Amino acid sequence: MFQKDRFVDACKAAVGEGQKAIRELVSEATADPSSIIKELGEPTEAGVFPIYNDDDLTIINFIWAPYMTLLPHNHNMFAVIGIYGGREDNVFWRRVGDGTGSDSSPGLEAAGADSMGPGQVATMGKDIIHSVANPLPKLTSAIHVYGGNFFEPPIPRSQWNHETLVHEPWDMDQTRATFREAGIRYDAGVAAGV
Repeated sequence: MFQKDRFVDACKAAVGEGQKAIRELVSEATADPSSIIKELGEPTEAGVFPIYNDDDLTIINFIWAPYMTLLPHNHNMFAVIGIYGGREDNVFWRRVGDGTGSDSSPGLEAAGADSMGPGQVATMGKDIIHSVANPLPKLTSAIHVYGGNFFEPPIPRSQWNHETLVHEPWDMDQTRATFREAGIRYDAGVAAGV
């Protein structure tokens, strides 16, 4: 049964062992999605909800609004993502040329994709670039564990414009705004009975 404090302590103890050890913990947690919901509550709004954050480890409860997408971005640290409700679609990208798109060509091209549902876990190395979408008309919920400080990374992170695929510095405020705006659309749809 998932218990937040026990999960945090286990991740803190395992992060020094690397991504594989964290994956085992996330796999064990998401094998019983109902216990995560019992502990964290039924997701009711989109958002980035930190569970734990330190220099070598960040744990976040991500709640994706229906049909929400997040632009291509990197982490510069490993990530383990476990879904406990809904579906998360990832598009994986590779850099083209210098990866910035500054020469009027896209800085990225699609290189693959993965779709995950409850109980499934993805591991991403520190150099992975991905974008995320919730393809469903309901909230999607996931536990994300990062091997570093997600909110104040020691190596600046990057994002790429959805339309032009041109490189930009990563902007956490923009990410939070994306979740807020998607949440507002979701709430409006719920109020309208959609």
